[in-house]
Amino acid sequence: MLEIKNLYKTFNAGTINEKQALKNINLTLNNGDFVSVIGGNGAGKSTLLNAIAGSFKIDEGSIFLDGTDVTNMLEHERAKFLGRVFQDPMRGTAGNMQIEENLALANRRGQKRTLKWQLKQEERNFFKEQLRQLNLGLEDRLETKVGLLSGGQRQALTLLMATMKKPQLLLLDEHTAALDPKTAKIVLDLTVNLVEKNQLTTFMVTHNMKDALRYGNRLIMMNEGEIILDVSGEDKKKLTVNDLLDLFNQTGELNDSMILG
Repeated sequence: MLEIKNLYKTFNAGTINEKQALKNINLTLNNGDFVSVIGGNGAGKSTLLNAIAGSFKIDEGSIFLDGTDVTNMLEHERAKFLGRVFQDPMRGTAGNMQIEENLALANRRGQKRTLKWQLKQEERNFFKEQLRQLNLGLEDRLETKVGLLSGGQRQALTLLMATMKKPQLLLLDEHTAALDPKTAKIVLDLTVNLVEKNQLTTFMVTHNMKDALRYGNRLIMMNEGEIILDVSGEDKKKLTVNDLLDLFNQTGELNDSMILG
């Protein structure tokens, strides 16, 4: 579903602030893989996710999504292949629009836009059905402005919107980092339910070692722009937090957020 070959990215090349963010990344995600990506600050996790999303032009290499070469596609052109949830709950939704209007935007993605805007009852019924699986009571609040929702409710809504059209690849960029532990677990459990229900290939960046071990069938660790660990199946199941701590200590990339997580 995703194939990355020989990917390099350097920011501020030729200046005192030059930073080689990605170095010779080679990665293949099979259909249905749920990959948790972990690493210290500046390891390249979010940079790799943004490279996949097309947020910037890479220096070298190629990126394929479901066999389509998207290397030179702009970010908005790749959006038809991707679902994405950001760390900030405010980024994935339009706060001044109603819940049903946000859902309509997600549901009509890729369709021809017109000046006519009208929600049919059939569409509202579908939205209620989708919202009911969140168990947050939002199915009875279709006309509520999204800006009135809590951060956890907005992130759950964003996740629903990102998966509604069954994207070829779901990108999760520390999507629970801004939430309190209880709400984060609710959103993570919802993530697993939606991923399994829709059989989505998923790339989840996280700082939380326990979450990286608990969720997904595969774990990748990055350090200084490189993939230094890639385990799946039984090998992943055997890993412990102490194993990851030892690896982080070896690279010198351990930080407080990982320990506290």
